[in-house]
Amino acid sequence: MDFVIGLPRSQQGRDAIWVVVDRLTKSAHFLPIKTTDTAERLTKLYVEQIIRLHGIPKVIISDRDSKFTSHFWKKVHTAFSTELKFSTAFHPQTDEQTERTIQTLEDLLRMCVLDFGGSWEDHLALIEFAYNDSYQTSIGMAPYEALYGRRCQSPVCWFESGERAMFGPELVDEATEKVKQILERLQVAQDRQKKYYDANHRHVEFEVDDHVFLKVSPMKGVTRFGKIGKLKPRFIGPFQILERVGTVAYRVALPPHLAGVHDVFHVSSLKKHVPDPTHIIRYDPELMEIQPNLCYKEVPIRILAKSVEQLRSKQIPMVKILWKNQEEREATWEVEDEMRKKFPGLF
Repeated sequence: MDFVIGLPRSQQGRDAIWVVVDRLTKSAHFLPIKTTDTAERLTKLYVEQIIRLHGIPKVIISDRDSKFTSHFWKKVHTAFSTELKFSTAFHPQTDEQTERTIQTLEDLLRMCVLDFGGSWEDHLALIEFAYNDSYQTSIGMAPYEALYGRRCQSPVCWFESGERAMFGPELVDEATEKVKQILERLQVAQDRQKKYYDANHRHVEFEVDDHVFLKVSPMKGVTRFGKIGKLKPRFIGPFQILERVGTVAYRVALPPHLAGVHDVFHVSSLKKHVPDPTHIIRYDPELMEIQPNLCYKEVPIRILAKSVEQLRSKQIPMVKILWKNQEEREATWEVEDEMRKKFPGLF
């Protein structure tokens, strides 16, 4: 279950939709609510609209919305003997079934408002009906048929079979036309979502004790770890993987200054760290004197080349310096006069 928020306020004062999807039959309920509704109010609605029709579920998967993590919500489902499972932070795909349903719902709401006009809440009942009566590839039938064991009798069946012998009231004709259009748009939306998912999906696994980088922006508009700004790093780390949590999440060893961050991350927020021997500084106490602030002083060994830089009417002598504890490819060009002042013995 999840919420669709940010909708225009309807005449009834509702501005959000509570989406509840059955994992087995794929049937869905779209319940109009207010974003200000408390956990107590949602629990009452849950009993009236979900438990009344389907009974008490064994497991509920949701995100970490404050309503779902509240003490009241947890106590109610403890009494129901329902296990609550929460998605990994910044990874809505954990409850992917509901997220995909929400994407389809938003497409259908947009279409209905543009094509038929009126408030989004006026079309919600027909959208739910059309969704539950549409064919789902994963189960090989419509959610309605999976739930009740028979196909749904709807006005669309009259057009599909060509056996409509009577004309009902104008309300029936209007509803029939709406359902037909919604079903057509529903198929288009599902095909588009499948195409996008298949194009970007990749299978990644890590082992315990591997080192990984953490993505700073797990989704657009969200930043973590105190990193903000256009030139912020895309990843931070590396950090060690402590354990695997489920099939697609990992617990990571975070430093003390990130103690307030949840230490379990989805695989999509991780990037494997490939060790590079050149990144390791080999420390020899006899050759390198480390100061108390963990810095050391660079000492030139010899001059590799000389050059003269021409700046308009001024010439600046330059020398290429090989520094102690560095390779020749790391040599730098320095101003000769400054090097003579700092290291006269080099010349």
